[in-house]
Amino acid sequence: MPAQDLLAQRFETQRGQLRAVAYRMLGSLSEAEDAVQETWLRLATHDTSEVANLPGWLTTVVSRICLDMLRARATRREDPLDLLAELGDTAYDSDPEQEAVLIDSVGRALLVVLDRLGPDERVAFVLHDLFALPFDQIAPIVGRTSATTKKLASRARQRVRGETAPGLAAQRPVVEAFLTAARGGDLAALLAVLAPDVVRIADPAALPAGMAAVVAGATEVAKETVLLQRRSRVAALAVVDGAIGILVAPRGRLLLALVVTVRDNRIAAYEVIAEPARLRTLDIAVPA
Repeated sequence: MPAQDLLAQRFETQRGQLRAVAYRMLGSLSEAEDAVQETWLRLATHDTSEVANLPGWLTTVVSRICLDMLRARATRREDPLDLLAELGDTAYDSDPEQEAVLIDSVGRALLVVLDRLGPDERVAFVLHDLFALPFDQIAPIVGRTSATTKKLASRARQRVRGETAPGLAAQRPVVEAFLTAARGGDLAALLAVLAPDVVRIADPAALPAGMAAVVAGATEVAKETVLLQRRSRVAALAVVDGAIGILVAPRGRLLLALVVTVRDNRIAAYEVIAEPARLRTLDIAVPA
């Protein structure tokens, strides 16, 4: 077999792993595929005769490519409302099948939190905490010492996990029941989890034309939730400002956040936040 064909064959055995690394770093299937393809191009034009550990070499290369992409992205931060305009009526549809599988494997809330990390923090956290690479191998990728790289990952870990607040364990099944009922368009289940006097408040940008900024009463809130059922298909639980809330994140990109108040094992109120400036101020973490 020609040497180039053998090299391509060896690369293909690593493609799935490289895509997994790139997707967790970039949060975009198309960008992850671009990073993997660039990795192949670099391999094809590199003398690998002295590469003793090809999988490790490839992971390093794809990580550096992803880091460059993340740094470039940081200079042109995307506005969530731009995403809504880009996707239009499809914004709340289920993610494309292949991307949905990847999102499920990573976790929609984790993708949102990772997107809030600095490029170096994200790379250090993904490689160490998700792929178990030692810090002495990660340090050259981010251009830091091992000790500094460890601190980067530690800071990222704290942001991913957030603070452990009292009452989260009790809140979670209530909010989870609400999200499950919303996904199923189950009016009876929604009424069972909503307090009779529940109030829903929303930023104007979060609402379709004609919907009120404030809706009160379980029946009205439940009916509206059924009408907006598509949103729940791309939603996930998260810790939002210290309480269990919900993120609406098509393709892992934060569009809306629901700040939920639970009282007496029912949802007493929730606010839907869509304004980019307000979304940026929220403290978001992944539920334990």
